[in-house]
Amino acid sequence: MLITLVYAHVKPECVEAFKKVSLDNAQNSVKEAGVARFDVVQQADDPTRFALIEVYRTAEAPACHRETAHYKRWREAVETLMAEPRTKATYTNLFPDENGWG
Repeated sequence: MLITLVYAHVKPECVEAFKKVSLDNAQNSVKEAGVARFDVVQQADDPTRFALIEVYRTAEAPACHRETAHYKRWREAVETLMAEPRTKATYTNLFPDENGWG
């Protein structure tokens, strides 16, 4: 498993718009064969900060995701909503393993 955490800081007046386009992206992303999980979370003490938790089944799946219409639609829509450029970090899964075991 490959996990990407995308961090977004959104302009205060754009929070609802960001949530709308991000939920559309997430709802379509979980339909992709290479996506095991796709969460959108909002920071409790600062509602302008979000994280997208993207869990992929293979190393190739993120590139496939970036070619989808829903990702391209999201990427274009969020450009003007950001208070600062988004950042990301990529991780490999240690626990549980791909079979759900420790």
